[in-house]
Amino acid sequence: MSKQNPRAILLSGKAPWDSWRREFADVQASEPDLHQANLHGAGLYQADLHRSDLTEADLSEADLGEANLRETDLRNANLRGANLSDTDCFRVRLNWANLRNAKLCRANLKGADLRGADLRGADLQGADLRGAILDKTQFDEAFLRNESPLGAVPPQTKE
Repeated sequence: MSKQNPRAILLSGKAPWDSWRREFADVQASEPDLHQANLHGAGLYQADLHRSDLTEADLSEADLGEANLRETDLRNANLRGANLSDTDCFRVRLNWANLRNAKLCRANLKGADLRGADLRGADLQGADLRGAILDKTQFDEAFLRNESPLGAVPPQTKE
């Protein structure tokens, strides 16, 4: 696999992507440049995207459930309707990102930078927002409760 074309590898799916990251772990693979990538509807369930540059990327309707997004740069990204349930978003940068109607159930958002993010209609049930920067974040109609009909659901974090 080529270390020069991370976009094409990521678009080919989770397995090739994770294999590429393992193979080139010592050669900048921990911070791949996916700036402005079109990943609309991509199936990235459990993908390892930590420390990637996904600024201004289109991840609308993508499945990022249980993915590793630790310290990833998603500033100005479009994540409208994306699934980020159980995702590790520790110290992720989501400044001015569009997260309208996104699913962030039980996501680890500790220390996340959500300044100016649009979380209108997002499902944040059980998400861990401790230490998150929420200045100018829009939460209109977002589901923020930390409980279910069966009782309290503690936040699950992977730290």
